[in-house]
Amino acid sequence: MPFLRERSGRWSPVKSVAFTASILPAIWIAYQAATGDLGARPVTEAIHQAGDWALRFLFVTLAITPAQRVLHYPRIILARRTLGVASAGYALLHLSLYVLDQHFDLFKVASEIVLRIYLLIGAVALAGLITLASTSTDAAISRLGSARWNVLHRLVYGIAVLGAVHFFIQSKLNIYQPVLMAGFLTWLLAYRGLFRRNGEVTPLQLLLLAVAAAIFTAVGEALIYMFTSGVDARRVLLAHFDVDAEVRPAWWVLAAGLAVATLAFWRQKPARQRASRRPISSSAMSGATQVQSGS
Repeated sequence: MPFLRERSGRWSPVKSVAFTASILPAIWIAYQAATGDLGARPVTEAIHQAGDWALRFLFVTLAITPAQRVLHYPRIILARRTLGVASAGYALLHLSLYVLDQHFDLFKVASEIVLRIYLLIGAVALAGLITLASTSTDAAISRLGSARWNVLHRLVYGIAVLGAVHFFIQSKLNIYQPVLMAGFLTWLLAYRGLFRRNGEVTPLQLLLLAVAAAIFTAVGEALIYMFTSGVDARRVLLAHFDVDAEVRPAWWVLAAGLAVATLAFWRQKPARQRASRRPISSSAMSGATQVQSGS
């Protein structure tokens, strides 16, 4: 498989792991369909699972750049193209299964997308992902030029926000997973803001970012419940400290953020050592260019 090799022709462990991770959810969905484990409404459940994985792979793609910097492992960038294309692929599967659920009535599908705001938002996000995926090849980069290509692929941040909003609205009353994903997206976007302002993000800043993202997630969840269901926001906030209650999304966001900060403290190196580290070669970087810009 040529796409699992670097430009030098060597087999790439990073690309292979990314590819394997990308196809496992599809295999799992197919297995559940074959064994009848998708529940009473199998197509609907498959639709939801495909959509969930599209968003997960999109966020993992956005996490590649922070991981590269925190771990001081430049070659991890080689996974981004595969993961980004996987996100677009699962989003397309999400739509395809919806068309199947509507018995291939394309007029009904189109009218539903136009009339339902969350479907329209999802369709726009899908169009964006397909655009990025179709311009992720080396030939497309050469044709567009690196400057225009980078501008185009910065749309990934807006696409991620649209995907999160789509997830929120279609989830209706059960917003646990959408809140969790929104918390992770908050961290990812805030990290980029810090890096662009300061030129780097220190372990201490990562620690503060973890706390801030968790607080934002907790307050956001409380406000959403207050405005959509009339639940007292204070009750939702207090539920975070109830040991008998379900672990709230904010705690998972905090745990993930603290894990990143801990890794950063562990991997921190003297400035001279960091400065002397050789960057990934230009030929490898060319082969690492992908559907999602993680800059």
